[in-house]
Amino acid sequence: MINYLKEHEWKIIETNYDPAHMLRSESIFSIGNGKMGQRANFEEDYSGPSLRGSYNAGIYYPDKTRVGWWKNGYPEYFAKVLNSINWIGMSWNLNGETLDLNQCDVLSFKRELDMQNGLLSRFFEVRLSNGLLIQANIKRFVSMADDRFGTIQYELMPLNGELNFNLSSYLDFDVHNSDSNYDEVFWEKFETREVNRIPICSSQTRKTGFKVVAAMQNTLETEGVLSKNSIRKVSDKKIEEHFEGSVSKGQKVTIVKSVGILNSLLDTDMNDRALLETLSAFHGREFRKNYDRHKNEWADIWKTADIQIEGDVRAQQGIRFNIFQLYQTYTGKYDQLNIGPKGFTGEKYGGATYWDTEAYCLPFYMSTASKEVALQLLLYRYNQLDKAIENAEKLGFTNGAALYPMVTMNGEECHNEWEITFEEIHRNGAIAYAIYNYTRYTGDDRYLHDKGIEVLIAISRFWVQRVNWSSEKKKYVMLGVTGPNEYENNINNNWYTNYLAKWTIDYTLSVINDLDRGFIEDSEKEAWTRVSNGMYFPEENGVFLQQDGFLDKDLSPASEIPKDQRPINQHWSWDRILRSVYIKQADVLQGLYFFEDHFKLDTLSKNFDFYEPLTVHESSLSPCVHSILAARIGQPDKAYQLYLNTSRLDLDDYNNEVHEGLHITSMAGTWMSVVQGFGGLRIEDNMLVFRPMIPHQWSSFTFKVLFRNRLLSVHISNAGTDISLEKGSPVMVKVNDEVRELK
Repeated sequence: MINYLKEHEWKIIETNYDPAHMLRSESIFSIGNGKMGQRANFEEDYSGPSLRGSYNAGIYYPDKTRVGWWKNGYPEYFAKVLNSINWIGMSWNLNGETLDLNQCDVLSFKRELDMQNGLLSRFFEVRLSNGLLIQANIKRFVSMADDRFGTIQYELMPLNGELNFNLSSYLDFDVHNSDSNYDEVFWEKFETREVNRIPICSSQTRKTGFKVVAAMQNTLETEGVLSKNSIRKVSDKKIEEHFEGSVSKGQKVTIVKSVGILNSLLDTDMNDRALLETLSAFHGREFRKNYDRHKNEWADIWKTADIQIEGDVRAQQGIRFNIFQLYQTYTGKYDQLNIGPKGFTGEKYGGATYWDTEAYCLPFYMSTASKEVALQLLLYRYNQLDKAIENAEKLGFTNGAALYPMVTMNGEECHNEWEITFEEIHRNGAIAYAIYNYTRYTGDDRYLHDKGIEVLIAISRFWVQRVNWSSEKKKYVMLGVTGPNEYENNINNNWYTNYLAKWTIDYTLSVINDLDRGFIEDSEKEAWTRVSNGMYFPEENGVFLQQDGFLDKDLSPASEIPKDQRPINQHWSWDRILRSVYIKQADVLQGLYFFEDHFKLDTLSKNFDFYEPLTVHESSLSPCVHSILAARIGQPDKAYQLYLNTSRLDLDDYNNEVHEGLHITSMAGTWMSVVQGFGGLRIEDNMLVFRPMIPHQWSSFTFKVLFRNRLLSVHISNAGTDISLEKGSPVMVKVNDEVRELK
């Protein structure tokens, strides 16, 4: 655990300049607005360790798959979320010396992310090698009010003498991805130009042909003298606006830079005129007015999404950081987009979506935003059903069976590890479960009837073809799979996968029977029923075994692993990990989380007590599920410990990997660990049910949920649970065993 950030209810604060933390901080202080975003790189030149990254949602490149041994069915490419135009860049020359904090004597430094208002700010005082003392104040945001724009206010002041400055504010398309295979170049057809004294830079992606165009306006104000201002084309990839001037000791020079960015995936009008008109209107409102509009949008988000925790600043900071990053990544505005596992914070993993969206993110957006936002996530999968059927056909499946991709940008599978691409098929079940989860939570069955049933039928057809009949077991078995625990590959009869398959088939049959619209022939129904009724589940003494042969392993608990060998994925060989008992993330327990109401409480407890000591939680998706189950079975200390693990996973860099980017999708699990874990929220008999518990470290906590056009506020303390209806028609809820009517 790395702890260098200050604790604060609404802010992330770094008070010391340390190059060793730079990559980590660039991830943590990232900003975005659902359409574009960037790592927290410095605007000025910086020669220290840095991963410069600006990203446009949905813009990707099909980088050629790189594997040691090709297998039939492998995807042709691995999608890369592309590093796009560097729009924040400013180069300062101060009395003949370049401003670069890696080359200066840094006297004081502060970086602050205001999560309540979506503002990144930075302050520093430095001494240059020429003896000049400089103070700087910088503010930056990407607008939530208009997601085409970002803006910077950069203020410099000399503290000990006259300052002669040369400033270049630029747009630069000379960018690359840190993870490109074969040193691929992703952008081509660069153009820089000046229209009505506004610099413009554009390019498009190779192969996919996505176009991105950016324009900037700069306003420089100085208390001294501005002697020169010009625009110059540096190259086909870079254009700058250049300023020269001077200020005396104690005088300020301030530049406000506004940038508009359009991309051809999400913007229909890509011509210069449209961009320049809207940019001029945005820049003309001035920094303060644009910031006011932006923070008002954040205020609206926090009205329903905020969770308030009294008595525990670390816990409070953690949950707000997670909620903030989720809404920076995805707002539900565009049906072409999904929730990337790194959002706008890094390049690892590629792809727009994993099964994380359905299993973790959907509950968050259903409860904190209008149901249309969650519906967009379901429509994203429905719109890619044809591609899922093609993916299954490539592997030999027929009759409209669908295998949704593990990683995708457009519905095609683009993950290139065989044990994931071919074997981690449980993602199909998570997509089916999301349809059920949306329907029971919102009460809206139109999607299920009009579109979701097609998805369910295609997934069920896949499951029925994926099983084998075992003459020895007299059961249907599922061979050669990988469950959520990716520290076990190519195993047989993963309990979670088998249970999801059976449940999906049963649920699909029930919907077909309810609709009575002749979706499939009776003979196919009978075949499905045989598979469901005959599914094999490994079990021993009331413990659902993760897979066949699991008990053949050495069952030593994870607590016996030496600390200097954790995380094991950074210290052990893959062979050693695969032969060990240690579990990367919730697997059997993931199934018990989904289907808690299928099992008695003592069954949940017995399986939790067996698997939790064997789990190393080296996936970001793991601690939240364990925390929710620990709360349900009455283990508050364990639930709290795991909550801190999930809520501060990135802030404290538990697994030493934040330099690669944040774990965006698991952040929704952090929200679940509070609302479903400590709040005990469930849907039972078409009713909201709460079984609250409060960690002893907290004096109270409060959250809101949107439920079927109603807004409920839930306040839980040691004195009891108060629930009020802030909006909507009366509703019945249950708190433990007490039914209440809210008006």
